Amino acid sequence: MSPARARSLAWLEPAILAGSLVPFFAIAYRAARGLLGPNPIATALNQLGLLALIFLVACLACTPAKIVFGVTFPIRLRKTLGLSAFFAALSHFLLYAVVDQELALSAIARDVGKRPFIAVGFLALVLLAPLALTSTKQSLQRLGFARWKRLHRLVYGIAMLGIVHFTLRVKADTREPLVWGAIVAVLLLVRAVDAARNPKARSKAPRAVVG
Repeated sequence: MSPARARSLAWLEPAILAGSLVPFFAIAYRAARGLLGPNPIATALNQLGLLALIFLVACLACTPAKIVFGVTFPIRLRKTLGLSAFFAALSHFLLYAVVDQELALSAIARDVGKRPFIAVGFLALVLLAPLALTSTKQSLQRLGFARWKRLHRLVYGIAMLGIVHFTLRVKADTREPLVWGAIVAVLLLVRAVDAARNPKARSKAPRAVVG
């Protein structure tokens, strides 16, 4: 991307960051006003979990968008979208642990051990944390591109864990999580086909991002 083009898109990342905060404020506002229904904690948990999945899939879609449509600006957004996904996932867990379970660690441990959907969701969050923590250029330089890339390849597995968590949570009506699973599968297929067609391009170091 030319310097002039980069300057013309300087507003894009701040705009996406500001926009990504809107749903969090909306949930907080509705909670404060008692507008989350008869079970506000469950409603907020569901909305934050879905928000994490939306941000994560949007992050995963940036590179396939570049591959398919030949546009480079989505690459600028991966880090912001990935960190937004982590923030939503962390908020989802903290709402469960702090508000729902009141930091009763024994009860949380029992839930993780006995309820598969909680165990899968917790594993996804644990795996997402190092990706968020290494999403800077400094981390890329410190780890080296090869190790950094291996680590960040986990993002597709994390997305699938999120979808499994969603599927186990809804139990009966699995249509929505299956749609998300299909989207992730298509995005992964685009990446796989591109890697097979352009093996040399895989060795080029990208900007440090989540995803």
